[in-house]
Amino acid sequence: MAGKTDKIVVFDSGVGGISVLRELIKLMPGENFLYYGDSANAPYGDRATEDVRRLTLQNAQMLLGRGVKALVVACNTATSAAIDQLRQAYPDAIIVGIEPALKLAADRFPTGKIGIMATQVTLREEKLSQQLARFPNAQVVKIPAPGLVELIEAGRADAPETKALLQDILTPYIGKLDALVLGCTHYPFVKDAIAAILGRQTLLLDGGEGTARQTRRLLEQADLLNDGQGSVTVANSLGTPELLKLSYTLLDK
Repeated sequence: MAGKTDKIVVFDSGVGGISVLRELIKLMPGENFLYYGDSANAPYGDRATEDVRRLTLQNAQMLLGRGVKALVVACNTATSAAIDQLRQAYPDAIIVGIEPALKLAADRFPTGKIGIMATQVTLREEKLSQQLARFPNAQVVKIPAPGLVELIEAGRADAPETKALLQDILTPYIGKLDALVLGCTHYPFVKDAIAAILGRQTLLLDGGEGTARQTRRLLEQADLLNDGQGSVTVANSLGTPELLKLSYTLLDK
């Protein structure tokens, strides 16, 4: 049975979910977190759905076997492909999946033009289609960003080639979007570059804060919140010193 001092595991396809981990720590500083990134198999966003599902279930089995009190799937692609299967496999576990901040964008701009920038898997999955159907009055544009996750995984978030790639992706939308939803947890790490391209007239939103609030709510309901001295451990399937250093750098950024 889970206890208050047990870890909250935060899982992502690579280093992107650290943007969610930051929100979780901000909201629950007394918790013990284990962050696990599957960079050896990143990026998930270009894989077949069945492949993403297999990797997600495989990692979840390994992580939940460690005796944790909650699993946060801090990866939009993994959530889209496997969250239902995860909940079926572990009906008694607290499992939280991240979702694009579409509701927040549609609440702000109910009849506005909203972009959602995400991986190919997230954009093509039925889960996103179901979300979009809830906001029929909004004009939603899907914006794929191939290659962006790989640059961030390589520690190149601030590099000229990353800014050039974003310029190519986003130039057609300058002055045309009320909001841009960042539908991949890697993308908040290039938020400043995106804002510089699109300008102040476009509101940038991501699902990290909402995911943290939902995690806290479920832990509170289960009487599992910890008010002690929190800790953070970072692990990665690739496990190179450079990648672990990048993980902690992004955490402190």
